[in-house]
Amino acid sequence: MAESLPEHDRILQEIESTDTACVGPTLRSVYDDQPNAHQRFMEKLDACIRNHDREIEKMCNFHHQGFVDAITELLKVRADAEKLKVQVTDTNRRLQDAGKEVIAQTEEIIRCRVQQRNITTVVEKLQLCLPVLEMYSKLKEQMNVKRYYSALKTMEQLENLYLPRVSQYRFCQIMIENLPKLREEIKEISMSDLKDFLESIRKHSDRIGETAMKQAQQQKTFNTSLQKQNNINYGRNIHLGRSRILESKNEITLKRTFEEDDEHEEEVLTAQDLVDFSPVYRCLHIYSVLGDGEIFENYYRKQRRKQARLVLQPQSSMHETVEGYRRYFSQIVGFFVVEDHILHVTQGLVTRTYTDELWNMALSKIIAVLRTHSSYCSDPDLVLELKNLIVVFADTLQGYGFPVNRLFDLLFEIRDQYNEALLKKWSVLFRDIFEADNYSPIPVANEEEYKIVISKFPFQDLELDKQSFPKKLPMSQSVPQIYIQVKEFIYASLKFSESLHRSSTEIDDMLRKSTNLLLTRTLSSCLQNLIKKPHIGLTELVQIIINTTHLEQACKYLEDFISNITNISQVTVHTARLYGLSTFKDARHAAEGEIYTKLNQKIDEFIQIADYDWTMSESDGRASGYLMDLINFLRSTFQVFTHLPGKVAQTACMSACQHLSTSLMQMLLDNELKQISMGAIQQFNLDVIQCELFASSEPVPGFQGDTLQLAFIDLRQLLDLFMVWDWSTYLADYGQATSKYLRVNPSTALTLLEK
Repeated sequence: MAESLPEHDRILQEIESTDTACVGPTLRSVYDDQPNAHQRFMEKLDACIRNHDREIEKMCNFHHQGFVDAITELLKVRADAEKLKVQVTDTNRRLQDAGKEVIAQTEEIIRCRVQQRNITTVVEKLQLCLPVLEMYSKLKEQMNVKRYYSALKTMEQLENLYLPRVSQYRFCQIMIENLPKLREEIKEISMSDLKDFLESIRKHSDRIGETAMKQAQQQKTFNTSLQKQNNINYGRNIHLGRSRILESKNEITLKRTFEEDDEHEEEVLTAQDLVDFSPVYRCLHIYSVLGDGEIFENYYRKQRRKQARLVLQPQSSMHETVEGYRRYFSQIVGFFVVEDHILHVTQGLVTRTYTDELWNMALSKIIAVLRTHSSYCSDPDLVLELKNLIVVFADTLQGYGFPVNRLFDLLFEIRDQYNEALLKKWSVLFRDIFEADNYSPIPVANEEEYKIVISKFPFQDLELDKQSFPKKLPMSQSVPQIYIQVKEFIYASLKFSESLHRSSTEIDDMLRKSTNLLLTRTLSSCLQNLIKKPHIGLTELVQIIINTTHLEQACKYLEDFISNITNISQVTVHTARLYGLSTFKDARHAAEGEIYTKLNQKIDEFIQIADYDWTMSESDGRASGYLMDLINFLRSTFQVFTHLPGKVAQTACMSACQHLSTSLMQMLLDNELKQISMGAIQQFNLDVIQCELFASSEPVPGFQGDTLQLAFIDLRQLLDLFMVWDWSTYLADYGQATSKYLRVNPSTALTLLEK
């Protein structure tokens, strides 16, 4: 019991000293204590309360008088307080009335100060935003006027300099989102412009190429005129030099050309005048700025390769006209002029390696196309125009630095085709000349006509010059015409050989080889065909032999003619010779053989009309009519042979007599002839006597003694044997060199004896 009391005192101290919010644990300890502790605590609490009440009462009693005094004083000041309250209320009312205007003005000042602060803030922010907006507006304006490269630069400034300062604003975010779209739009627009550019240069390539080729031709004409003025020997070097055609590689500039005696300047269109190159520059810059320069280069080169393949594809009918070739070359030249221009005005878009590769590909295709289409050309004029176009084409591109040696090598192939075409053309000309010739000597009535003839053909005859007019030249009209046409052929061949970048010696060799082909193949073939024609008679054949003799003599003048136009002396070691001598000799031999053949054929025709009565009892006393006609024909024919070389006339006469003798012998020995009377033998003898008389009359001068009569010796001895009936002598002297009937064959004599 005594122990619990101090515990209760401790609890009461804690209750008095502890915050009421924390008294719970203290009170709980009262109930956790010993039984009846609660009651004892309550008793202790009541005692404590009574103690505090006594202390309060003591304190109140101690301070009561002061309290009473204070209340009294308070009651005294109540009245003053009421007055003061009234005064304060009145003062407050007046103050409130007076402060309303101040408050209103203060509120206005505050509002203005807020506005001013907001305005200042807005100005500051606008000063940051306005450059961004101005740049964006500038960007839009540049887009509208298609200044895309400048627009890209503006975008870079926006992204790197301006937008980071105001990135917190929503409009900036919109701008940032729009910039990639604008870049793509610029790429698409520039690519579209590039496509339009590619289409434009595809359409204008032929015009550009035509202008460039015309320019190259004018330059060549100018150089040729200048060379002539400086007395440069053209014959030592046909080609005037592989100098650059244009002063600038990337455009066609002004040219000075000469026309007759007048000198003037002619301004021609440049590549930039025909095509606007700005799209490709712009597109290149745009893609370079965007970091896609390599993509653009690959696309450009790919598209140009495609265009190159299209340009190199010729029309199927290109070989029909020179305009087809001209259009083909113009497109190719235009293509590579553009590429050369791009090469020199851009950095890296087109490289020299790329253009060389593209040119090598194109050159192989061009050569294949020209080789194919030129093979279809049969007109030499068209082939010549093609050659001139190829030369201008090659010179033009060579001026831009492209190698063209293979083109000049191709020209040598085309030259062979040109020569073949010329040979075919001249074959027709020769045939027409031979067809129109009358194969009679050329009559000249006076000196003027004579000079006209010798101006066309180099003819000299001192004996003929001594004769008075009118007179006849030995050759026929075809000789000067053939000679003129051979010279025309040489000129035509020379036209192709010019500008082939070959020396005069090579050109001289080309001309001689071409002329040799003309003489040995074309003219020789025409002569051979002419000689074989059925309507060509003996008179014509004689004239042909005379003509070929004079043409053969004129070959040396043709060699001089070639030497004069090429300035190459004939004494040069490598100079080829003309083979006209063998050509005309062969033609003469063929004509001579044809003369012999036709003479024999004519003799056979007369023999066929012979009508002997082999059973006649006695002869008519005169030679047969057919034989006299034959002898008259031979006599008149051999008179024509007076202009032939003596050996030819003699051979023809001997051949005719031998053939006549053989034909008469065959007539006697004909198997169908079964019986011959002595009268027929006598008549036949009269005919042989006429043949012998003809032979002894020397129809062709130059035979020695009775050489021509020996052609009939077999017949004479056989007929004498039967006419004299000298069989004993024949049999006695048979086999002896001194036999009177040495030429009589036993079998022949036996056959005739049986008949």
